[in-house]
Amino acid sequence: MRPMKSITDISPATKLCAVIGDPVAHSMSPAIHNRAFDELGLDYVYLAFRVVDLAAMVGCMRTLDNFRGLSVTIPHKVAIIKQLDDVAAVDRRIGSVNTVVNDGGRLTGYGSDGPGARQALVDAGVQLAGASVTILGSGGAARAIAFNLAEAGVARLSLLGIIEPELQTLRHDLAEQTSATVSAALLDEHTLRDRLAESQLLIHCTPVGMHPKTAASAVPPSLLHKELAVMDIVYNPLKTKLLADAAERGLKTISGVEMFVNQAVIQFELWTGKPAPRAVMRDVVLHHLAAPSR
Repeated sequence: MRPMKSITDISPATKLCAVIGDPVAHSMSPAIHNRAFDELGLDYVYLAFRVVDLAAMVGCMRTLDNFRGLSVTIPHKVAIIKQLDDVAAVDRRIGSVNTVVNDGGRLTGYGSDGPGARQALVDAGVQLAGASVTILGSGGAARAIAFNLAEAGVARLSLLGIIEPELQTLRHDLAEQTSATVSAALLDEHTLRDRLAESQLLIHCTPVGMHPKTAASAVPPSLLHKELAVMDIVYNPLKTKLLADAAERGLKTISGVEMFVNQAVIQFELWTGKPAPRAVMRDVVLHHLAAPSR
């Protein structure tokens, strides 16, 4: 293993990447990306910045030759689009980005959450083409995943959530812009039972079950039938109650860690043009999640 970069190794040639949001103190991204840069011997450094004035921050980025890239988190994923020069076509339809690449002052936005989730499903051997999928939640992550699954050729998307205007907007946008058959309904046990009975894949995109409220699940275990694969994008804890219930029934399960690592890999490769050290990045995440403070 290469020695870790020292503060004295930073020079005028060092490239800067950063995560911006409010808050950012909890972010694992600096640990993941700095370890990956070191693994490949790249002269990059990654920091975390709490940002309130987004326009001022983006303007600053344009003027700094060494400022190569951004990870964008809450609450800036939507607002930053207006500050960029280009946005990848699928991400413009989705309406949010979480990655920015700076090429000589020209800023391009991408979304890595949706492709990261899709890759995790493919790696797990989940058949997407022609599948019927139920997605719980209608926020930014659910939106990105739904659009990417529609592109992958799923036959039906059933959206269940608790914020009706947001839910119906997502349904409308998917119906207008993709070929998937899309339905949307408020989440209750009766509707959930009906949708899951017709589905081969469940993707949970709400905070239910996230640390510290790890005993909660959005899905009663009795609704988890044997033909269902289950993905939970919550990655802390490593095995949510939903995933534990699914595993007990012998179902295929996909942890949120896989999506999280995949989206970081996509960002790394956009900034550096180098194949990311995926295994190293995954080990960093697992190490941090296993730490006693968590």
